[in-house]
Amino acid sequence: MDRYVLTLHCPDQPGIIRAFAEGVVQAQGNIVDNMQYTDPETGSFSMRTEFDSPLGDLDLVRAVLETALAAYDAVITLRLQTQRRRALIMVSKTDHCLLDLLYRWENGELPVDIPVVVSNHDDLRPIVERHGLTFVHLPVTAATKAAAEARLLALVEEHAIDFVVLARYMQVLSDNLCSQLPGRIINIHHSFLPGFKGAKPYHQAHARGVKLIGATAHYVTADLDEGPIIEQDVVRVTHTYTAQQLVAHGRDVERLVLSRAVRRHAEDRVLMVGVRTIVFD
Repeated sequence: MDRYVLTLHCPDQPGIIRAFAEGVVQAQGNIVDNMQYTDPETGSFSMRTEFDSPLGDLDLVRAVLETALAAYDAVITLRLQTQRRRALIMVSKTDHCLLDLLYRWENGELPVDIPVVVSNHDDLRPIVERHGLTFVHLPVTAATKAAAEARLLALVEEHAIDFVVLARYMQVLSDNLCSQLPGRIINIHHSFLPGFKGAKPYHQAHARGVKLIGATAHYVTADLDEGPIIEQDVVRVTHTYTAQQLVAHGRDVERLVLSRAVRRHAEDRVLMVGVRTIVFD
């Protein structure tokens, strides 16, 4: 038996689950896990399913299911569970998110392959190469931004990359690049009340006496830091915390939130519905 992971999104209507189940039966399959959600505001139906089938042919299984669901205008993804998503990680000079992702990848907690790490600086090359991974230094200036992004897209194609992770990559991506990889770029962003932008956000937070610090992982869109949210978390702080202590706590929550978001995306647990996400845990 091979295990398959399927996601499905379509307008909600009677008969979807029955049609899907009949397709699984036609594939001689057995459903082992299923999660679903109907959004009352959009009238849409989302589902994530794991099932076993002995057919041994991904394209054949996909064809059987697409035929069974032909009447429902369904958007379907299907992969073998053993087929790991391929992630390209982008970094600048800050290493905590990169180190956390590499640690979880090495111990098997993060079910991805990492063919290449790209950076606009050379500082983190030793860390990447120490883990046996390919490091590509891709400097970016205003004059070279278009060429650098073209090279990045070439790397995505060359390494058959499924999604890109901005692990504290401190460059704003162009609208063109965002449109080329919709729903395939994940960013980590500090989030506070209020939201502090620009340099040294934790120092700004300290100056304002915040009581909560946190982070948000989201998909990147042309609207800066406005993409659909995948994961968030916060930690409580007090007036006794120095700016440096806020930075340290911020690092912790950033890497936790990013690793959760990457894992959920890699396991096909996140479906984008307009500007929102459905996240199946």
